[in-house]
Amino acid sequence: MPQPPHAEFARRLHRALDASGFAAGRRRTGALSEYYGVSRETARKWLGGLALPELDRMIEIAIHHHVSFEWLATGRGVLKDSKLAVRDTPGKYGDPVEARLLGVLRKLSRKQQRALIDLLDTP
Repeated sequence: MPQPPHAEFARRLHRALDASGFAAGRRRTGALSEYYGVSRETARKWLGGLALPELDRMIEIAIHHHVSFEWLATGRGVLKDSKLAVRDTPGKYGDPVEARLLGVLRKLSRKQQRALIDLLDTP
């Protein structure tokens, strides 16, 4: 049986998700779907190597899971490398509490992020 067209990307995606402690096993497709606000079918295709995320989404995945964008997209380079990783520049957020809050926010699913924003934005 031939390999899916993007099998290597799917392997790297699974490695990135594993390294960041993302849901594993049967829950992974649903969790990925919810976290990135895509259909379960889209998440299934990414994980199965049948499709690639759009560029903006791939960048977002690299940032959220703290991996090198180049490695995730192409397989070149290393999984994690401060010189290659797609990350916010250090010191962008002057307040350490603000930086911590952003880190926590990035770990939430899209649904949880929206609920938190609604809660905080309520007068």
